[in-house]
Amino acid sequence: MPSDDDAFLRDEILNLKERRRAIILSHNYQRDEIQEIADFVGDSLELSRTAATIDCDIILFAGVTFMAESAAILSPGKRVLTTEIDALCPMADMIRVNSPRSVRKEFPGFQNPPSFIFPREFSLKDIKKKYPGAPVVAYVNTTADVKAESDICCTSANVVKVVNSLPDERVICIPDKNLSLWAAKNTGKEVIAWDGFCHVHERAGIADVKKARAEHSKALFMAHPECRLEVLEIADHVTSTSGMLRFAKASSEKEFIVGTEIGLLYRLRKENPDKVFYPLREDMVCPEMKKTTLKSLLRALKEDTYLISLPDTVRIPAKRALDRMLETR
Repeated sequence: MPSDDDAFLRDEILNLKERRRAIILSHNYQRDEIQEIADFVGDSLELSRTAATIDCDIILFAGVTFMAESAAILSPGKRVLTTEIDALCPMADMIRVNSPRSVRKEFPGFQNPPSFIFPREFSLKDIKKKYPGAPVVAYVNTTADVKAESDICCTSANVVKVVNSLPDERVICIPDKNLSLWAAKNTGKEVIAWDGFCHVHERAGIADVKKARAEHSKALFMAHPECRLEVLEIADHVTSTSGMLRFAKASSEKEFIVGTEIGLLYRLRKENPDKVFYPLREDMVCPEMKKTTLKSLLRALKEDTYLISLPDTVRIPAKRALDRMLETR
C-alpha cells in the first residue's frame, strides 16, 4: 500500500503540475509509482512526439537524459526538464561525435569484436571517415549531438524499415550492436555496427530463455531487439516495448515471458489483468531508470530543475534526422 508520505507527494505534484501548466512523461521502465502519476507513459520518442502536440508550458520527462533531449528537439518553444540530471543511458554514453567515450569497465563488450563492429575507442567522426559516403542510422537512444551528426534516426520498432528505405547497400548503425545485427539479418544490407549495447538486455542469453521456457512452458517469449541476436532468433516475437504492449493485448495467449527491463511488467499487468507475465531474468533492471522518485518530480517542478537546453546548431540537424525517419515510407 502507498504510504502517507507518497500520498502527500502525489497531491503536491499534481497541484504544482496544474499551476505550472506542466505535463509528466514517464518511460515504460520507470518505477511503478512514476508511471502511475504520469500523464503519458511509453517509449521515449513516442512520448516526445506526443508532448509536441500538447498545449503546455513545461514538459517534465521521467527517463534518462537523451529522452529529455528528444523532447527539447521536437518542442523548442516549451521548457523541458529532466527529473535527475545524472540519470544517463550507458549505451548512449558509449559513442561521442569527436572523441571516444570513456567505457565503463563493468560493461565490457566483445573482447575481440568482429570486423564489422567498430570499436568504442574511436568516435563517430572516425567511423564516418573509415566508411565515407555510408549513411549513419542513429538509434534514438543517442545524445542530441550524435543525432545531429547522423543522417537519419531509427527506433527499435522501425530499424529494419529505416535501413531498407536507404538506397545504399552499406549503412552505419549506431550505437547498439545487437539492434544493428538484427537489422543486418532482416535487410540483407551490409551493416557496419558500433560496439555499443544495453547492459540490461546484453546480460540475457540462450540459457536464460531455456530456463524460463522450462519453468513456464505455456508462455510465449517476447524479446526486445536490444537483446543478443542468438536470443532474438529463438524468440516467439521480437518488438519494442510499445510493440510488446500491443502484442500481449491482441494475443489470445495467457502467459508471456518478457525479455526487456522489468519496469514494463507494471503496465503489461495493468493493461492485461487476465494474463500472466514473467521476467526473462529478475535482474533485468536499469539503475538509471530507477533514479527518478516522486521526490524527484516534486523537486523538478518546485525548483525548475533540470532544464534541458540545446543550441540550434545541434537541435536543428538532430530534428532533421528525426524528421527524415518520420517521413520514411
